[in-house]
Amino acid sequence: MFKPETIYFEKDILHYPLGQQLMEQYKEVPKIEIENHNNIEEMRKKSNQDFPYMKRNLIIGTRKTHKFVPNSKTSDFLVPYTSSGCTASCMYCYLVCNYNKCAYLRLFVNREEMLEKIIKTANQSNQKTVFEIGSNSDLILENSITGNLKWTIENFNHVPNGFLTLPTKFDMVDDILPLNHKGKVIIRVSVNPSEIIRKVEFGTSSLVNRIHAINKLKEAGYRVGILIAPVIFLDNWQNLYLELIETLHCELSNKVKEDVFFEIIFMTYSYVHNKINQEAFPNAIQLYDKDKMTGRGRGKYWYKTDLREDGKRFFMDKMHDFFPHNTIEYIV
Repeated sequence: MFKPETIYFEKDILHYPLGQQLMEQYKEVPKIEIENHNNIEEMRKKSNQDFPYMKRNLIIGTRKTHKFVPNSKTSDFLVPYTSSGCTASCMYCYLVCNYNKCAYLRLFVNREEMLEKIIKTANQSNQKTVFEIGSNSDLILENSITGNLKWTIENFNHVPNGFLTLPTKFDMVDDILPLNHKGKVIIRVSVNPSEIIRKVEFGTSSLVNRIHAINKLKEAGYRVGILIAPVIFLDNWQNLYLELIETLHCELSNKVKEDVFFEIIFMTYSYVHNKINQEAFPNAIQLYDKDKMTGRGRGKYWYKTDLREDGKRFFMDKMHDFFPHNTIEYIV
């Protein structure tokens, strides 16, 4: 379980059972009262090199906005849910839009309001509706602190047309394995070559442990997907990703391989990422490569078209070789 060094909290959290639980759970941790979890002046003033240390704090508040965003990939809606940010420090994390606001872990204790809106929306639909509840956090990680994912599954399994989906880079799934989820939860585990996990995805679970988690989730009846994401085109990328695909083929259970689906996402990067990483992780590998990347809007980069096309052909060919009966939902 994550052990924060300092807790920043909004006083209103004490009106909620989960807020009371967390304050008791971390009663020995120093606490600082704040007005708004979105605007912590002390953190805004910190330098880029302080980024890893800010990740050691925990922010607890209430979520004020509950806007559902239509989605066209693996869900019908992206839903703001019980947390935002993460304790890990993946060097490409898209939440690092403003390093001292978005990236550290924030927990929202008004979970009843959020789940009620999801259930209400699902019940108004006469067809299957999938809600992505982990688009800006990792709920497997969060569950190890709050128990929120377990609580959510237990309180959602009666909804006729509703389904939940979430991605994760963590392996702490044992808490949700015994639950009666009724097939309403789709968990998508993100994987990368072991070298990239070690050198880029700081603070996340190892590839071996992620694969073990996939096998356990499938054995418990969950529908599972695998994100090969984000694909990072290092100089030896073809060898790295071929080894990853071979490892998945060898280590995934036969039950998983019957119907697992894949999503493949190429890395995007930004000027903000680059500045933070240079100061916060000065000895880490350089992800920005001017020879391979091109601009994608103001201050943002993605891989050049030729390289992206090479990547698409590579993954289409290799996935056909090793997983010919499984679907690739998209490659982007």
